[in-house]
Amino acid sequence: MSEKTMQALVKTAKGEGHVELKDVPVPAIGPGEVLIEVKAAGICGTDLHIYHDEFPYWPPVTLGHEFAGVIAEAGKDVADWKAGDRVVGEPHTLACGKCWLCCSGNRQLCASKRSPGWGIDGCFAKYMRFPNPCLLHRIPDDLDFEEAALVEPAANVVHDVLERGRVNPGDAVAVVGAGPIGLLSAMAAKISGAAKIALLGTDADEEARLPVARMIHGISRVWNVQKEDAVSLMMGLTDGRGADIVVEASGAEDGISLAMQLVRKMGRITAIGLTGKEKIGFPYDVGMRKAVHFYFNMSTSCTSWERAIHIVDARKAEVKLLVTHKGPLDRWEEFFAALEAKKGIKGIFLP
Repeated sequence: MSEKTMQALVKTAKGEGHVELKDVPVPAIGPGEVLIEVKAAGICGTDLHIYHDEFPYWPPVTLGHEFAGVIAEAGKDVADWKAGDRVVGEPHTLACGKCWLCCSGNRQLCASKRSPGWGIDGCFAKYMRFPNPCLLHRIPDDLDFEEAALVEPAANVVHDVLERGRVNPGDAVAVVGAGPIGLLSAMAAKISGAAKIALLGTDADEEARLPVARMIHGISRVWNVQKEDAVSLMMGLTDGRGADIVVEASGAEDGISLAMQLVRKMGRITAIGLTGKEKIGFPYDVGMRKAVHFYFNMSTSCTSWERAIHIVDARKAEVKLLVTHKGPLDRWEEFFAALEAKKGIKGIFLP
C-alpha cells in the first residue's frame, strides 16, 4: 500500500457524542486477513445509537458495518480471495467458532463476536481490515457499489422477515416503521407474494419517508398513525381478522404496542427495531389472549446474504429509492442530523 494514513469517522470515547473525523493509519493485515478498499458505506440506525451511547461498543473504534468494496490486499494464508475481488461482508467477525451458537450456525449471537463498527474498526474509512474472509460474499460485476452497500440491511430483512417471520403468499402484512428497514421489509413481503401490505409511519415521516413508500410497487396502503386509525383500517383491509404478520421496524414503544393490536389471533410479529432502552412498557396480556408468535431478531444468518444479493442484483427490491444522502465522510454531521430528524431515509458514504 502506498498510502500511510486515511480519514476515518471514529467514536473516540464512551458517552453521548465523541465522534470525530480523524487521520488514522491505514490498517495492517495479518496472514489470514484481507484489506478492503471501501467503495460505499451505509449509515445504519446502530451508528446513531452508538453516537448516543445506546449500543455496546469499544472505543476508540471506527464506525460503520454496511459496506461494499474491493479487496486491496490479501494475506499470504488467504486462499479464496485476491486483490480486485468485489465484496460485501457479514459483520460477525471474531466469533469464537466453538460455542454452541457458532456450532449451530448462529455465530451472529456468539458472545465473543466483535463486529466492524463497534467491536473492531469498521467501514467509515477508505480502507478496513477484515479478519474473517470466510464471511465475505462476492457481488456481481453489474451491481453498483451503492446498491451493494444495502445488501447488509437487506440480509437483515431476509433473515428476520422471510426466514424467521415466514411471509407466505396471500398474507396480509403490516409494517410498523417507515425507515429503511421498514421499507425494505415491505419490499421483501411483496417478493414473497403477500397479498396486502400496509406500511405505517408518523407525522415525522411525511417529509421524506412516506412519499417514497407510496412509490414502491406492491404496497397496498400507506398510513400515518397520527392521522388515521391504523387498527380500524387494518381490520377493514382484512375482513376483521388483522394482519397475518406484523413487522415491527420502528423500535418505538408505541409502535411495539401497536403491533400487538394489528396482528390477528395466532398471527406473527417479527421485531427488527431496537429501542435503545433497558425496559419498555409491553402489552403482554394482549399477546397472550391472541396467542401471538413473537420473534425477537438480531442481525443476519449466513443463508440470508446470498438471497439478499440476488434480490438486490435482480432489482426485486428497489433499494435505490432509499438513498437520500450520499457523499464524502466529511458530511457526516449533516447526514446524521438529517437521518435522525427523518428528513432522509438512507445515507451512503463514498470514502
